[in-house]
Amino acid sequence: AIHQRSSRSTAPFIPINCSTFPETLLESELFGYEKGAFTGADKGRKGLFEAAHTGTLFLEEIADMPLPLQGRILRALQEGEVRRLGSTRPIRVDIRIVTATNKKADTLVAQGTLRDDLFYRLNVVRISIPPLRERLDDIIPLAQHFLEIYTRKAKKAITGFAPDAAQAMLEHP
Repeated sequence: AIHQRSSRSTAPFIPINCSTFPETLLESELFGYEKGAFTGADKGRKGLFEAAHTGTLFLEEIADMPLPLQGRILRALQEGEVRRLGSTRPIRVDIRIVTATNKKADTLVAQGTLRDDLFYRLNVVRISIPPLRERLDDIIPLAQHFLEIYTRKAKKAITGFAPDAAQAMLEHP
C-alpha cells in the first residue's frame, strides 16, 4: 500500500524475505554479481537494489540478516550506490526501502542482532501492527477476504462461515 500510493508506484516493488536465504546467497541476491565473482557465476547478474531502482525494495525479516550484510545495506543507503560482488565499480541506486520484522526492533538493537546505525537510518516512519488477538474486529473480515480468494481459485461456491466456525476463530489465541 505504501508503494502503490506513492510517487514511486510506477516503478518496481520488489519484496524479499531475508530469513529464507543463507548469508552469501542473500548478498548476491541484493547486490548482484559479476561474471567470475564466485564458482558458478558464469555470467553477471543485476541485484535487487538495481532492479528496484526508482521503486521500493521491501526487506522482510531484516532482523534475521547477518550483521556484516546489515553493514552493506547501511552503506548502500548512505551512499546511494551499490557494488556487485566481484566488481569495483559503484552503481547509483535511488530506492525506497521498507523493512519489517516480527520482533521488537528496539530489543534487537539492545541484543546486538540489529545494528543500531542501520535501525536509526531505517526508523524514519514506524508502523506497528498489533497481533490479531488484539484486533478481534479484523478477524472475520480477513477470514472472509481469504475465503473469497481461495474459493475463487478452487472454483467453489462457499460464501461464508458457520456461526460456530466464526466464534472459534474469534476465540483462538
